Amino acid sequence: MATPVDCAYSVEGAGPPLFLIHGIGAARNTWAKALPVLLPHFTVITYDLRGHGASPRSEGVFGLDELVADLERLRERTGFEQAHFAGHSLGGMIGPAYAHRYPDRVLSLGLLSTAAFRTEDDGAKVRAVVQAMRDKGIAQVLGTLTDRWFTDAFIERHADVVEARLKQVVATDPEVFLNVFDIYATTEMAPWLHEVTAPSLVLTGENDGGCNPRLNRAIHAALPRSELVILDGYKHSLLLEAGDVVAGHIKRFIEGLG
Repeated sequence: MATPVDCAYSVEGAGPPLFLIHGIGAARNTWAKALPVLLPHFTVITYDLRGHGASPRSEGVFGLDELVADLERLRERTGFEQAHFAGHSLGGMIGPAYAHRYPDRVLSLGLLSTAAFRTEDDGAKVRAVVQAMRDKGIAQVLGTLTDRWFTDAFIERHADVVEARLKQVVATDPEVFLNVFDIYATTEMAPWLHEVTAPSLVLTGENDGGCNPRLNRAIHAALPRSELVILDGYKHSLLLEAGDVVAGHIKRFIEGLG
C-alpha cells in the first residue's frame, strides 16, 4: 500500500472544486496564468507534488501509486467528496491514474500535454533524456529542453519566465527530479486508459515534441468520453505561455457537462 505525504496546498475561488496537478520540477505557481480565468467559477485547489515546492520529500524512490495516494490524501484533507481534476504533463498521468483507482471521486478530467501510446522510439527518446541528465547533470541538459518547452517567440519576449522555469528545475532536489522524470518516462496508460469513464478534456500543443498530437489523438480515441483540443503553434510549456487559453478550455469543458 502506497504511503501518502501531506503536500502543501492552496484553496482559492468559489464554485465546484477543481484540483490542479503540476508536472515535473514545477510547483503550484505554474497555474498562475490560469487562475484568473478559473477562480470566479471554481474552488481551485493547487498543490506541490511531494519533494517539490513547499511539500516534504519522502524517503526512497516513489512511483505513480504514491503520487495518486498523495492526491487522495489531499482530497480527504480538503473535505471534497467529488471534484474535477486537471493535470499537466506528469500531472496528466496522475489525474487519470487517480480516476482509475477512485472513479466515484472524479467528475471530470483534464489531460494537458501528456503522453500515452508511445512507440518504442518515443519511449527510447524520453528515457535517453533522463539518462543524459544522470550522466551529464540536470543543469547541463536543461538548455536542450528549453527549445522543446517554449516557442521561439516566447523565448525571445519572455526570457525572464524561461530563466525562472530553469532555475525552478535546478532548485528541485535532483533525486526527486530524476525520480519523477523516471515515472513520466516509464508510465504507459494504454493498458487501462479505456477503463477511465470520467468525461475528459485531452489538450496539447501542436508542436509539443514529447506529448504530440499523434499521442493525444490515441488518448482521445481510448477514452470513452473525451474531447480533443490541439492548440496551434504551442509546445510543452502551455501553462506558462498560454495558461489563460488552457483555463478557458477547462472552464468551457466543465460548464458544458451541465
